[in-house]
Amino acid sequence: MARARRTTRLPVILALLPLALLLCPLLGVGALGTAAEPLVQLEGDLTQGGRVIGRTAPGSEVTLDGRRLEVDEQGRFLFGFGRDAGPEAELVVRHAGGPLVRRILEIAARTFDVQRIDGLPPRKVTPQTPEELERIRRDGQAINAARARSTIAASAFQDPRWPVDGPVTGVFGSQRILNGEPRSPHKGVDVGAPRGTPVGAMADGVVSLAERDMYFTGHTVIIDHGHGLHSIYAHLDSMTVAPGESVAAGQTVGRVGSTGRATGPHLHFGIYWYQEALDPELLVGPLPARAGASRTP
Repeated sequence: MARARRTTRLPVILALLPLALLLCPLLGVGALGTAAEPLVQLEGDLTQGGRVIGRTAPGSEVTLDGRRLEVDEQGRFLFGFGRDAGPEAELVVRHAGGPLVRRILEIAARTFDVQRIDGLPPRKVTPQTPEELERIRRDGQAINAARARSTIAASAFQDPRWPVDGPVTGVFGSQRILNGEPRSPHKGVDVGAPRGTPVGAMADGVVSLAERDMYFTGHTVIIDHGHGLHSIYAHLDSMTVAPGESVAAGQTVGRVGSTGRATGPHLHFGIYWYQEALDPELLVGPLPARAGASRTP
């Protein structure tokens, strides 16, 4: 499994005491700082694969490494760090009519396992025909477009839930060796479950993609939860939702299968902040049936 070399779990405000980013009315009397600077509260994991939820004064402008973040009417925003995120990120907050506050966030590095998987159809490891390559290109475009959506929704701040229970057979971030050939790192968590097991949405949201028979991921559903947070459910045996459909947390969106590049029934569950893959186990917590990495891709 992936292991953090150091823990950087942020409490609501104490982790930002050195930043002195404050606006007293948001926390009331006793809040640190002055009304001249906007309060920023951060909670989450400042680590590769981590998500951070922030809160500041409504109407503030917030950017991370130059990217403007969506801030809702309550002053909430979020961001995340991919598997290979660098050691630092720059957070900038400007309250309406107030000063610009710039701080550097330190991102903890992690070490990741190597996972070897054999027995896959060779064409699923090294596609060669023009038709296969074109299909992969189209699939990638569709998935990237779904993850690029930017909306404001309160569902982004719900506590996410696991879509299915079972043993964890593939962990986030592991370097994949498929049929003896190095491939890109794993960008989600695989959960083993019998074919046909219902798969529930991790939180409220809107279906942005429900596509059959994608080359690598098979029957695939992506849900937009707002603020750039997206969840993906892959290798499904069947899908029960359509693009544009609103879903509630826990609602069945499909059933476990082995479509696409898979050696047996399981769910590939991924969480993204736009195009950056996040570690579901950091956001949701470990599954009760967690059993370490094994063979299912």
